[in-house]
Amino acid sequence: MSGASVHQHWSSRFAFIMATVGAAVGLGNFWRFPYQAGENGGGAFVIIYIGVILIVGIPLVMGELLIGRRGQRSAVGSAAEVGRQEGGSGMWGIIGWLGMLSSFIVVSYYSVIAGWVMAYIPKAIIPGTFDGGVEAVGGHFGALLADPKQLIIWHTAFLAITVLIVIRGLHNGIERAATILMPAFFFMLLFVVYLASTAGDLAATLEFLFNPRWSEVNVSVVMAAVSQAFFSIGIATAILITYGAYLNRDAHLPRSSFLISFADTGVAILAGLAIFPLVFAHGLDTDSGPGLLFVTLPLAFAELPMAQLFGTTFFVLAFFAALTSSIALLEIIISWAEEKGFTRRKATLFFGGLIWVIGIAQALSFNEWSETLPDGFLPGVSDRNFFGLTDFVATQVFMPLGGFLIAIFVGWVVSRETALEEFGISEGAFKLWRFLVRFLIPITVGALLILSTSQNGFGVDLLAQIGLNGG
Repeated sequence: MSGASVHQHWSSRFAFIMATVGAAVGLGNFWRFPYQAGENGGGAFVIIYIGVILIVGIPLVMGELLIGRRGQRSAVGSAAEVGRQEGGSGMWGIIGWLGMLSSFIVVSYYSVIAGWVMAYIPKAIIPGTFDGGVEAVGGHFGALLADPKQLIIWHTAFLAITVLIVIRGLHNGIERAATILMPAFFFMLLFVVYLASTAGDLAATLEFLFNPRWSEVNVSVVMAAVSQAFFSIGIATAILITYGAYLNRDAHLPRSSFLISFADTGVAILAGLAIFPLVFAHGLDTDSGPGLLFVTLPLAFAELPMAQLFGTTFFVLAFFAALTSSIALLEIIISWAEEKGFTRRKATLFFGGLIWVIGIAQALSFNEWSETLPDGFLPGVSDRNFFGLTDFVATQVFMPLGGFLIAIFVGWVVSRETALEEFGISEGAFKLWRFLVRFLIPITVGALLILSTSQNGFGVDLLAQIGLNGG
């Protein structure tokens, strides 16, 4: 039996699925997946990515939902509670701490990047903004990044919307936002895919995304696919443990895990189908990196007969994706704070304010503070600035370490009887899941952790590609 819940529960399975899919579907799918696929050769990257979702992502989603529903507390409290229930130690709460710290760091710069998306909505509405060729369009993006006041204003606006939703609670805030935003998101995404397929080169896109060129695959491509698959669902960010704690007993965890994972993967593929037809139709580069969303696509929009409609819909769509993820990232922290005696209002305002302050430092990393950290600041990271350092710690250290510990915990500490009770699956399916979390996933994620900490993190790559890495 699980411990007594100290939180509310989802009002319906639909609300849970919409909120959890919304948490998983974010700028990682809509922005990072297309440019990662573009940089890593397309088809082979996509196939490896889907394979990792199947053998690593889904089993870990099941494990995190198990911890949350069994523990019925915050991510920290649930992991500690289940550890004690299984005759182990409450020290397993470290799983929740790693996830919560990762989410705290990520949301501080996620709101800055989401602010870029918000800034582009009015740009897309105004006729002629994206005319003038690559220098003019690239100039818009460069000017935005170089202006700390603009970045801070848009960061503030995005974070304020997130706070206003989370402060209203599970039913009136998170559920209501998810059940409105996610259906609208899927409708708009399909609409954009339709427009792109009719106005762009769909045949070239299908060839690029689904025809693997295995000769181009190397260790870097494999690691990029593993990293993208691992982080796109939100593994080890504590989102799934937190949202799992709000689940009732009648929810089927494996079925929900498959649905969340496949929805997340489907959105990533659809994002590719929305972006690359225009890229190919206009002879643009598929490997244009992070600028794909803010430079390459606007160039393509300018050539369309419905440029304003297409561009506005696209950036509103990206905003919806960013918002549902940021809500979940903040909720992890608020769930823990409520257990510690904070009211939801005070907790949301306090931690929202703290994230806002740190987000200002993130925004300044793209202009005033773009220089790297002083030599000797920390071994191995002095080639990064504040954004690069925090992103590296969260996504290249805390998340892989958290994923490794989750696999060990649910594979070796959680008993066979507990897992079978929570999952309600056949003996054969259970044996497969347990083999994966006991052996294959720890080896895979452990290798990812070692390799990612010995190579440049995503933050440095991002800054270098847009010309802001001062080293």
